[in-house]
Amino acid sequence: MREFAEKEICPHVMEWDEAQHFPRELLPRLAELGLMGVTFPAEYGGAGLGLVEYVTVIEELARADASVALIVSAHNSLCAGHIHLAGTESQKHKYLTPLARGEKLGCWSLTEPGSGSDAASARTTARLEGDAWVLNGTKNFVTNGHYADICVVLAVTDPANRTRGITAFVVEAGTPGFRPGKKENKLGLRSSDTAEIVFEDCRIPKENCLGKPGEGFIDCLQVLDTGRIGIAALSVGIARGALEASLRYAKQRKQFGRLIAEFQAIQWKLADMATEIEAARMLTYRAASLTDQGRRVTRESAMAKLYASEVAVRAASEAVQIHGGYGFTKEYPVEKYYRDVKLCTIGEGTSEIQRLVIARELLGRP
Repeated sequence: MREFAEKEICPHVMEWDEAQHFPRELLPRLAELGLMGVTFPAEYGGAGLGLVEYVTVIEELARADASVALIVSAHNSLCAGHIHLAGTESQKHKYLTPLARGEKLGCWSLTEPGSGSDAASARTTARLEGDAWVLNGTKNFVTNGHYADICVVLAVTDPANRTRGITAFVVEAGTPGFRPGKKENKLGLRSSDTAEIVFEDCRIPKENCLGKPGEGFIDCLQVLDTGRIGIAALSVGIARGALEASLRYAKQRKQFGRLIAEFQAIQWKLADMATEIEAARMLTYRAASLTDQGRRVTRESAMAKLYASEVAVRAASEAVQIHGGYGFTKEYPVEKYYRDVKLCTIGEGTSEIQRLVIARELLGRP
């Protein structure tokens, strides 16, 4: 993974970032390596590996370019992961197989303009009309939204039941009434497409209901457990990249007649960064390993995501500080790590939501 990332991603990182270029040309290579279906069984076109291998993939990709890591993470953990969790055999063969093979790209849409952390207040609706579901509403912050061939969407089917009234559906690109909307102009992760998705009387077959009606949100929570481990790995990758760049710079930059690596102030920054990154990695790999054992990991995934994302923010900030004025320029890679990393404390549940999840797990509250 590291060899692939350094050869085929690193030379293009700043070019893609500056142009907000979605690296569609990279997708066939990712598919060839089995990265579009890392954890899915071979019978569905996947690589048949475990989550430990998956987080290794995400970490190495994020070390090179977190945008590419996010494209792969949203495709695997969220869209394909939801279909693998809740889909029928027919749905898995129809949708999961081309996703896992990398023949098609996936996206997953939960967040709305008025419902972020409060996902249960979603307003996108789906009503059953004969043998079809009709979807109406708007989703935003959808990763891969403009380029996805298959979209998993959460919609309200029974408003009176709140979380028990939300259902998941599979929608194919090109379906009348389904279209991507505004592309977000972002601080970081600019090569990753983040889009609005609009449903206007979008009719899909009755059999496109994913899982049981009313259980979409319950399944969604399990999907997010895995997704958060992916974001933790992405955080570790960014942090590692920032640390490695800082080590290189500290061994080259001279001030007051000495390498700055010889100053204790710099050494302590590097030591703290390295120690926290190792701790974040261990939390991440532990959550992945427990998942591979079939264990419930709601607490462990939240802990990994919370700690790794906040560690990564600190590491990127310290990397800029170590580089001084040069850290504020695009001449060195740390300014991009600094811009990219902030999403890790927001996406797939903010740090505040992770603390809420952990506290509820500790207290035994629903």
